Amino acid sequence: MAQAPLSTPELIIEVVSNSQETLVRCIGKMTYTSSRELQDTLRRLIPETKRLVVDLEKMTYLDSFGLGALVGAYLSAKRQQHQLKLINMDQQAQHLLRITNLTYLLE
Repeated sequence: MAQAPLSTPELIIEVVSNSQETLVRCIGKMTYTSSRELQDTLRRLIPETKRLVVDLEKMTYLDSFGLGALVGAYLSAKRQQHQLKLINMDQQAQHLLRITNLTYLLE
């Protein structure tokens, strides 16, 4: 009997911390199925660091649920007077932020 192939996660989240900030690398797709895990991870990290940097260089897709997870985490950080910054976002995702008037996430 053939074995079913191992499924790979849609989104891999890597966390690297130092004394000044926490870097979160997002690898893969930010969609409906992965947005909850991303949001939970970011909200858990916010109280632990004053500066949270989300590296989206290896993000291959972003839908409205992924965008919602990023906005929710940003607002949680802001309420706690912490900083959440997005870096290395591709052109398509930047365009999505512009048309939804969410460019403040890139500041």
